[in-house]
Amino acid sequence: MKNKIKFTFIDLFAGIGGFHQALKKCGGKCVLASEINENCTIVYKNNFHQTKIVGDINENWNKLPKFDVLCGGFPCQPFSKAGNQKGFGDENRGNLFYRIIEILKLHEECKILLLENVRNLADKTENWEIIQEQLRSINFFVTNKPIILSPCQFGIPQLRERVYILGLRKDFINEEKFNGDSINIENLLPKSQLKSSRKSGSMKDAFSILDKEVDDKYYLSDEEQEILNIWDEFRKGTISEKPEAPVWLHYFGYGLKEEEFYKQKDHRGVFFKDMPIWKQKFVKANREFYKRHIDFIDNWIKKHDMINKKLLYKKFEWNCGSDCSSLKETIIQFRQSGIRAKRPTYFPALVAINNTPIVFDNNKLLFRKITPKETAKLQSFDNNFKLDGNDEISYKQLGNSVNVYIIELLMKSLIMLSRFDEMSKIR
Repeated sequence: MKNKIKFTFIDLFAGIGGFHQALKKCGGKCVLASEINENCTIVYKNNFHQTKIVGDINENWNKLPKFDVLCGGFPCQPFSKAGNQKGFGDENRGNLFYRIIEILKLHEECKILLLENVRNLADKTENWEIIQEQLRSINFFVTNKPIILSPCQFGIPQLRERVYILGLRKDFINEEKFNGDSINIENLLPKSQLKSSRKSGSMKDAFSILDKEVDDKYYLSDEEQEILNIWDEFRKGTISEKPEAPVWLHYFGYGLKEEEFYKQKDHRGVFFKDMPIWKQKFVKANREFYKRHIDFIDNWIKKHDMINKKLLYKKFEWNCGSDCSSLKETIIQFRQSGIRAKRPTYFPALVAINNTPIVFDNNKLLFRKITPKETAKLQSFDNNFKLDGNDEISYKQLGNSVNVYIIELLMKSLIMLSRFDEMSKIR
């Protein structure tokens, strides 16, 4: 039996439909979606073929149907550490928040607002003040402070902090359940709910989302398998000590005496004395680590011809303390900063750039990437959701998406604080 429609919503900056899945579970019907990326639009249509979808919201903002809820993950580049962090001063993407405000002014029938963005948006007080001021000026209660949540707080094995911007129209609140003049985390998510999700044993093991059988294409190349096994040998050979800093082989000073090492230019042509203080400490930490394990490391370098490996393969970061003894127990990423190993508690945040998490497959005894299907599990997508046929595109789309479970949880809480239940009886 289909759920009775409680409300209608528009899905802005829709991506591939994370918000759509969540709000549909809450009894919502999407009356329009907006997305400018062609590949995302194709995936969205394949999954929600009855929903009308338009392109650039700037060209369609004043032609929208009536709706009860506005949701969307508006562009994060103005606030992201990966961008220039111009925030609302960004002439293009930052101004899309003001476009949302214009839409809300035009659609006074909208009762709930649910937006998502990167954690950094909340780092600058002025950003949050702008959000609060703008939404309060058009008759919305808003959160009294940024609400920052991560899937790992709810037992989902992914660390992905995001800020959620919530608005509830003042004349649509449930006065029996709503206290004060703003929405706060206590209204939405009782401490007991968050606390219980952090208890020992409540977090799913990161490896629990893995499928037992995957296509051979997800296994790493022979070269990549080899370099991970080489660094696994390194870690086992130096396991008595956790490196004080990320290990960069070119800062070991292999074959150099102490006085020679500090007089040499580094791989970028910079003398040690000309480096900033933080970089000097980093270089010293690598040099001292090397000296403490010199016999093993010298043999290891010579055995595997590490001096002639590509630069990325000469960098290694172990973030597991003494919890793991082998790379085969960790979650790995190939990053520009090198090979990074993390505890298997949860996966690092999925991002749009290509640094897909890597795990060791105990069935085939080989390292492999997690698959798009497994990635979708980390975003709480429906099992039958149809992804793009191109894996690289799917990884990017999922990295840009919202976590469906968190959106569903927040929406249900907003419904509880509103009078939607009354309205649904009238529909």
